[in-house]
Amino acid sequence: MRLGRFAWIGVSALVLLAGCKGFWDKPTSGGGGNFAASGVFYVLNSKTTQLTAFQFLANSSGPTALTGSPYALSSLPYTMAFAPSGSFLYVSTVSGIYVYSVAADGTLTIANGGSVISSDPAFAMKVDPTGTWLVEVASGQGTVNAVPISASSGLLDSTRTEKSAVLPTITISQLAISPGTPANPYVFIAMGSGGTAVIPFTASSATPFGTVGHINLISNAGGALAVAVDPSNRLLYVGETAALTAGAQTGGLRVFTIAANSVITEISGSPFSTAGTGPSAILPGTSDIYVANKAVSGSAHGNITGFSLTTSGTTTITYSLTTISTISAGISTNSLAVDNTGTYILAANPGGSPDLSTFTFDTTTAGKLDAAATAATGTDPVQAIVVVAHP
Repeated sequence: MRLGRFAWIGVSALVLLAGCKGFWDKPTSGGGGNFAASGVFYVLNSKTTQLTAFQFLANSSGPTALTGSPYALSSLPYTMAFAPSGSFLYVSTVSGIYVYSVAADGTLTIANGGSVISSDPAFAMKVDPTGTWLVEVASGQGTVNAVPISASSGLLDSTRTEKSAVLPTITISQLAISPGTPANPYVFIAMGSGGTAVIPFTASSATPFGTVGHINLISNAGGALAVAVDPSNRLLYVGETAALTAGAQTGGLRVFTIAANSVITEISGSPFSTAGTGPSAILPGTSDIYVANKAVSGSAHGNITGFSLTTSGTTTITYSLTTISTISAGISTNSLAVDNTGTYILAANPGGSPDLSTFTFDTTTAGKLDAAATAATGTDPVQAIVVVAHP
């Protein structure tokens, strides 16, 4: 395995964070299994307005729900994001953004007295590497917002004010932030038919957003649906529809270098075929990258394609991607995560069949995924829209 560390919607309403015992049967590990233990991971069920928490136990036959899971939400959920410390989990709903404290065993407790820290109905969001800004976008608003938060409490920092930058479109798909402490940090936003926004972001500034830049689509018939940043800030990845003209699978993974002088340049060979028509999630590792397709021509199911990343040169580094393999997932695969042990890749499938797909790494072919356990994340249909792993 060569992943390394992954970077990888309003009146304020109380989110009821309580176990729903008896509402559905928890997945259990059973006996006689041989799966390795995992870190804790979380799935948002849109149709049943639930947040579920799981982990693989050692020698289990599948993921087990944590005590208290599922947690009932009072309004429709959109997305989730962890603070870098792993101490706080932010959940966006139609009512706004709530924050939960995370115990050592992964169990959750509602914070801020059950009130939202922001009334923004964020469709996509991330916490910046300093843990002091919650960067979020709501579809239809045409702005990206930085909500000031405390890295120690996870709550709104009332000594600072929310800041915004105007986007060139109101259509939003995903958001990514440069990890770590790069010389030139950015916020990247996949904006569907509007292409990809590139925004300098200085966390230490009271006004963190710089001038909004833009990457055009390869094809006006396509859309930027997914975006991610290499863990070492070397590369930007964008998943676009209609990026390729040959063959039935027209989804493409575009790859750009992020230079020290803030120049962003597409590499030779880009875009790379994702083996589907709707690239919906990108999971970048140090040496391997995985792209989920929510739509695949000729199939009712989504899939995941793996790529190996190689470099050459010393003074000038050249990057290249090679396809490793493609594996089938559930219907409309929409979200990817890797557990914090690096053992499992996790995929949420809003169309079900199954709700949650899990994969392990092949012991013979580096980077290749093998199908592992599958699980229902509630009483179907649940519409599992997002999966995140505890960092």
